Amino acid sequence: MAARSTGSGNISFGLVSIPVKLYTATSAQSVSFNQLHKKCGGRIKQQLFCPLDNEIVQRTEIAKGYEYQKDKYVQFSDEELKKLEVERTDRVDIVEFVPTESVDFIYIEKTQYLGPDKGGDRAYRLLSEAMMRTGRVAVGRYGTRGKEQLVLLRPYKGGLVMHHVFYADEVRNFDDVDRPGELEFKPIESDLADKLIEQLSVDKFDAEKFHDEYRDRVMTAVEQKAAGEEVTVSPEAPQAQIIDLFEALKRSLKPDGDGAKPAEDKKPEVKKAEPKSPRKKTATG
Repeated sequence: MAARSTGSGNISFGLVSIPVKLYTATSAQSVSFNQLHKKCGGRIKQQLFCPLDNEIVQRTEIAKGYEYQKDKYVQFSDEELKKLEVERTDRVDIVEFVPTESVDFIYIEKTQYLGPDKGGDRAYRLLSEAMMRTGRVAVGRYGTRGKEQLVLLRPYKGGLVMHHVFYADEVRNFDDVDRPGELEFKPIESDLADKLIEQLSVDKFDAEKFHDEYRDRVMTAVEQKAAGEEVTVSPEAPQAQIIDLFEALKRSLKPDGDGAKPAEDKKPEVKKAEPKSPRKKTATG
């Protein structure tokens, strides 16, 4: 089944304009729960409440405000906010091309696929192949929904993807994180660490090997509860507390894989009565 586009636009640089369609690249499948009233099982509805007037507020009575000081706000009308928005062009204006390896993954917020729109096949493919050949990605500005979004265009499988990226002031400085200073390791410790990495190394990342185990357990439990069955979860085997780094590395490299393999999935189970074993007849005489 062909993907359905979520919008259209143009990639613009120099005198070149490439019509494109946008497609959703990712969709979170996390488990979500609703809030219910324990007494009757009905779904709870939230109300908007003003503590100053001690009354419930209707949505038509709500204004947008920005807190410029503690508990002090300036209000904006929809018309005022509309004037502050940039023109919606649905156009990606390429500003510069940079080496692919110069991009830090920490800046990437979300990803969309780009496909060629009518009449754009040749230019679309030419841009993709040129960036792949030169090892470059494009940095651009994408004007949509009244805001100007910083984006990266990257060649991908003969086409293009668009990464929405954070601005520099939206990414916290890693230097603010406490980290250990220079440490010296014994050669045997470094050797064991290298061997552990080698033991768990594979040729490439394969996302198909991984799945949300928590979601699987929840959905299994949902099916069992809906069927009126009791749900239990197998207790997780306790892990040995190892303080010594050298000892931890040695245990991780045991032939049986103790410590190297991830713990087995905890599967929800239905309690069933244990069948009684038939009595064995004892031989006489």
